[in-house]
Order: sequence, then C-alpha cells, then structure tokens
Amino acid sequence: MKKYLLAALCISFTIATNAQPERWQQKVNYTIDASLNVQTNIITGKENIIYWNNSPDTLHRIFIFLYWNAFQPGSMMDVRSRELGKKILGYTRTGKQVRDWDSRVRDRIENLKPGEIGYQHVNNVLVNGLKTSLTQHETVLEVDLSKPILPHSQNTVSLPFEAQVPVQIRRSGRDNAEGVRYSMSQWYPKIAEYDYEGWNVNPYIAREFYGVWGDFDVNITTDKHYMLAGTGTIQNPDEVGFGYGKVQGVPQKPSATTTWHFAAHNVHDFVWAADTGYILLKRQIPTGPLFYFVYKKKDAAQDSLWNKTADSVAYAYKNFIAKTFGAYPYKNYSFIQGGDGGMEYPMATLIKSGSRGTALHEFGHSWYQGVLGSNESLFPWMDEGGATYFETRTTGWLHRDSLWYLKSLKGYFNLVKSRLEEPMSTHADHYNTNYAYEEAAYSKGATFYEQLSYIIGNANMDKFLLAYFNIWKFKHPNANDLIRVAEKVSGLELEWYKQYWIYSTKTIDYGINSVSSKDNHAVVTLQRIGLMPMPLDVLVTYKDGSYEMYNIPCNMMYGHKPAENNYYKWIFAPEWFWTSPTYDLELSKPLNEVQSVEIDHSQRMADVDRTNNVWKVQ
Repeated sequence: MKKYLLAALCISFTIATNAQPERWQQKVNYTIDASLNVQTNIITGKENIIYWNNSPDTLHRIFIFLYWNAFQPGSMMDVRSRELGKKILGYTRTGKQVRDWDSRVRDRIENLKPGEIGYQHVNNVLVNGLKTSLTQHETVLEVDLSKPILPHSQNTVSLPFEAQVPVQIRRSGRDNAEGVRYSMSQWYPKIAEYDYEGWNVNPYIAREFYGVWGDFDVNITTDKHYMLAGTGTIQNPDEVGFGYGKVQGVPQKPSATTTWHFAAHNVHDFVWAADTGYILLKRQIPTGPLFYFVYKKKDAAQDSLWNKTADSVAYAYKNFIAKTFGAYPYKNYSFIQGGDGGMEYPMATLIKSGSRGTALHEFGHSWYQGVLGSNESLFPWMDEGGATYFETRTTGWLHRDSLWYLKSLKGYFNLVKSRLEEPMSTHADHYNTNYAYEEAAYSKGATFYEQLSYIIGNANMDKFLLAYFNIWKFKHPNANDLIRVAEKVSGLELEWYKQYWIYSTKTIDYGINSVSSKDNHAVVTLQRIGLMPMPLDVLVTYKDGSYEMYNIPCNMMYGHKPAENNYYKWIFAPEWFWTSPTYDLELSKPLNEVQSVEIDHSQRMADVDRTNNVWKVQ
C-alpha cells in the first residue's frame, strides 16, 4: 500500500511541477548590410534573419516595426503629441499657460517637408523562402504567412528595405541641436516580440520599446570621413580608423567609403550614430568592460566635462556599480553624443551632453532595459524607475550623501498634488498626460525601489538587487517576478506592496496623535491617515541622549526586516493590522524621559504629509 501511495505522490508532484509554465522566449539573429548616402540621407539595406519560434504556438503571421514612418504629418505620433499639447497643466507666475507638450516633439512633425520626413519602405518579405502578404499599419508591418511557423522551429526571414533619415525630432534623426549629423535608432525593420502574452505590437508614438534577444552582425557602409559608434563591438577597428584600432582619424584609402562591421551577442536592439567631428575617449576597466565616450569637439570646457564624466563613471563602476547591481555582461559600452537627450539601447546610449547624471542614468538602463529587458510598454517604471534608482544610488555613493534619492520623492509628491496621477500599471502609451507618465515611470518608479529597501531593510535590498539581476537577466521579468525575488531574499510577504503601489494611486500618510503615559511607560498613539498601509520605523530620542528604533511591521508582511544599523537599539514591536486606523506603541521608558518621537527618520517612506511625523517635548 505504501508503495502505491508513494507512486501516487510522485505522480502528483510531477504533474504539479510540469503544470508550472516555462518562461520560453523567442530568439532572432540579424545579418544586416546597409549603406547610408550622406548627400541624400537615404539608407538602403537587406536583412537576412534567423527566427526561432520557441513558443508552443503555431504562428500564422509575424509583425515588423517600421518606426520612422511615425515622422510624417498626420501620423499617430504627430496627432498624439498635438492632442496632449492642448491640455493645460497650470499657469506660470506671469500667467502663461503650461501645456502638456513633449517639448521635443510638440507640433514639429506636422510641419515636416517631404525631404525632412522619415520613412521605411519594405515591399517584399520572404519567410522560409516563401512569399508573404503585407499590410502596412503605419509603423507596423503585418506579414501574413503562406505557410505557418511551427512551434519550436527555426525559420528564415529576408527582406530589402529603404529609409529616409528624418530630421531630428524624437530619438532618431539627423542634424540635432548639438550638431550631430546622424542619430540612428529604430533604423532597421525590427521583428516584434511574441511572448507568453502574445504579440507585443505597439504602434510607435514616442514612448517605450520591447524586443527579442539575439545576435546582430551588421555592416554599415558610408562616407569614410564619418566616425561611427554604436551597439556591439567593431570587428575591423584598424580598417575604420578614428582611434578604435591603431589608425587615428580618417583612414587613408582610395575608396570614398568605409564599411563598419559591428557584432553584438544576445542583445535586443541595435543603435548607431555618425558624425565627422566625433572625438573618442576610452576607459578600460581592469577585468571589466571597455567604455567608449564619443562626442563632438567644441571647446576645452567640454573636453574637461567629458573627461571628468568618463573618469567618474569608470570609478563608480569599478568600486560600486558592479558590486551593487551586478557585473555588466558585455565587452564594451558606448556613451554617444546624439539624439534629443538620454536614450537607452543595448551596449550604447545616445546622450545630449557630457552630464554625469545623464550618463549614469542611461548606463543604469543597461541593467533594467538592456539585460533584464522588461516589457517597457507594460512596465515602464521597472526600467525608468530602476535606472533612476541606479542613478541616484550611485550619485549618492559618489557624494557620500544617503539622501540623494529625495529628488525622486519630490517628483512623486508633486504628482500626487497635481491630481493627475494614474496607476503605474497604465500602459506607457496610454497615460492621459505626458506629465503623469514621466513622474510615474521615473519618480514613483524610483521611489518603489527606494521604499522597498525601507520595507525589507538595506542589507536585504542589496541582496535583492544582485539576485534579481542574476536570476532574471535575459529573461524579460514582469512585476510579479521582481516582487517574488524580493520575497525570497527577505522572507517577507510583499504582494500587498505591489498591489497598492503599482495598481492603485492610494497614498501613504501616517501621523503621531499623542504621547501619553500608562503604567509608568510612555505610549505613542499613531494614526494611519492615508489609504496605503506600511510598516513603520519610529525613532525615539530620550533626554539622556540614548535612542531606540521601534520597527512596526504591517501584518500582511508576516515578519519584519532585520535591524539596519548599530546607531540605535532596535526593538521589534507587534504587527499593525491594516484594518486598524490607530496603533498604540508602548515605549520601554516613562514619559518624562522622552525627548522626541519621529516616524520614518530616514525619509525613505513616501509619506505625503510629514508635518505630523514628529513629536517633541515643548
């Protein structure tokens, strides 16, 4: 009987185990041969693609992005920008309207002339050698297959393309405000991601991206006087010149063009930029990556700024970033002046200037966007908030200032006051205002990470950052994947935090009602005023100069964080049930010995009204 029972248990366990969905993901390898004519601003090319359908599904169609079609009058990006620009956010002190423009786009697309627009034309796509039927939806090309792509199969896709580089408006384009000739993002026809939620086909209206990991083998031929920088590692450095290899400056050759050969392994996008006035700085990290800093020569002050930023980023990576967030997994990374501001891509970023803060923020995307690769459209805060947290945490370390994150808190508080806040679960493209999107993704997103350290403790937060990166790199984690790692590291239940902070706009507000005496002990009566429950750190200062830190866990945590430091005596109080609006905290000493009581002395909790957080003896 025992034998049969054991067998039944084993079968049940096997079924339960196999019932857990495996996080499969597609793979795509690109071989791209392209030529850029710098007189006409036309780029032509051909893609040969190997596409692995690792899903359990039969695919009857695929989707390909043609992003530059957004830069045409009347496009979705154009209309969306102009419609948001009609919204009035407020007024300046002089009475001028503050409109909800994306200042980079505004109504500029509407006024583009034929020679200034962007376009990408694909008229023929072969899948496994067979012709397909094409339907263009502006920035999305729907490819209906003659023969379906089977589950767990390897397939070939080939297509020629022609594109006109638009004037610089958003991310991509030519001749930006800093004078960079070409910022080439979203420049090639790109296969959309198909994952456990199906096809992710978001028409391009200027926001976020999501891509399929794979390898890129890219040849770009253009005027030999142009220096290039971008994703991947240059395979022919001595041939291209400009200091990548032994040759400095323009390569001496009879041909008027140079072919730049890039290769990148396991990335989900490819960006490059080109200019005749670029300067190259290098910073090699011992046993680590090689950093390229590429910018346009202007003056000595700019040279100094870029060199200081290069030194600072290299120093921070070696001594703090790799140890805190995980080792950067690629051979090199390029900080390239171009585009319309900070714009993240695998192994490279386009940045407007040599600002260290911008450089660190964009480098932070290498972890949250480049390697973890969350779906930025569905979870923009996981990436933008993560990169902002990366930036503030690293900058704080450089300055030896633990309060650097308060900038993010301020942005979140302003969002709450604006009454324009929407849940962070809102799709990036569908926020009602540009303002709400930006503050939710960046400020409230960064606050999510900083506040998580308040909930689980600093030591656990550092363990979480490394565990999250190492467990989920190259796997497209979602919000639940992130919170589960934090739970496993800390031993605490955190579903409530995800639900309140991400899926609602409920706010945190705690206050001290009174401090009284009972049985020769001081009693602090605390009140939950906001609708979001939280654990509390309550710092008590006594008249003799001693301190006690009382940690009150939220009952939904089923535990509490460990003591965070040795500055105070840590006392772990009973849990606070979230249904109770008040809580009596009994102190270890009598009332006449108490000097002050403060909720959240570290200011890591996003309490929207701190005026009631401190009680002092008058």
